[in-house]
Amino acid sequence: MEKKYDVAAMGELLIDFAMNGQSEQGNNCFEACPGGAPCNVLAMLGKLGRKTAFLGKVGEDQFGKLLKETIEEVGVDTTGLRMDQEIPTTLAFVHTFQDGDRDFSFYRKPGADMMLREEEVDYDVIRQAKIFHFGTLSMTDEPVRSATKKALEVAKEAGCLISLDPNLRPPLWKSLDEAKKMMEYGFRYCDILKISDNEIQFVSGKEDYDEGIQYLQEKYHIPLIFLTMGKDGSRAYYKGMRVEKAGYRVDTVETTGAGDTFCGSALNGVLERGIDNLTEKDLTEILDFANAAAAIVTTKKGAIRSMPEQEEVEEMLTK
Repeated sequence: MEKKYDVAAMGELLIDFAMNGQSEQGNNCFEACPGGAPCNVLAMLGKLGRKTAFLGKVGEDQFGKLLKETIEEVGVDTTGLRMDQEIPTTLAFVHTFQDGDRDFSFYRKPGADMMLREEEVDYDVIRQAKIFHFGTLSMTDEPVRSATKKALEVAKEAGCLISLDPNLRPPLWKSLDEAKKMMEYGFRYCDILKISDNEIQFVSGKEDYDEGIQYLQEKYHIPLIFLTMGKDGSRAYYKGMRVEKAGYRVDTVETTGAGDTFCGSALNGVLERGIDNLTEKDLTEILDFANAAAAIVTTKKGAIRSMPEQEEVEEMLTK
């Protein structure tokens, strides 16, 4: 079957309120930035010319309408987006530290993204995708947890490559044990894993990244793993190979969306080359492009509207 989409993603779509100075009265001003990890990934893929679709839920409120309009503007198919009449759109307030890192305050008790039910998921969108991408924030609560599990079964049956970014956000889990359990559930399905340095330490219990990745490979046999290490760059682990590429130094404003930009870029690299016969050169090029794209997005606020153009990334690569 000819696939309609390069990547379909499922999960949270929300508003990130980023600090943007102070008013004349000295009150903090927040900028409403459309976000949510799975859609951030799709927005980057769209910049690279890929056809994408999103499955999820927002509130039938001003924020939900803004999010729907925004992702449509960046070329994401919204056939699978549902609007909840009762529950409001999830909000996240982003507190940025001097080094650009951040902390989140979530307004999600509940939020519309948690309310997606199994019967509301458009499974044909998943079947028509080459890659199905998800994170664990759609597994924090019911009913979206069951919907995500069903989506994974459908994706596996349809022969999709399955991509996971755990995107650990401790405040959103009832317990870290539950977060770990759901991450491990996802590992059993995924062909491509994008995981951060703190996440690999959390889930493996090992300080050394290589030992943590080895633990995952031996237990779950994940074909391709990308490890992101913030400003220090990234690594790829594939068929006994370990490839590392240094990051790019930029003047960081905030790091929101950096991991998602990396993930979208990396998935584009896999779509270009396939997953079966990647070489060390392929992996080096994928990492280099993804590192550059992620560096650029940290020089702006927000994520979906801040994704770099392909030309910007290629220019960074020549520096």
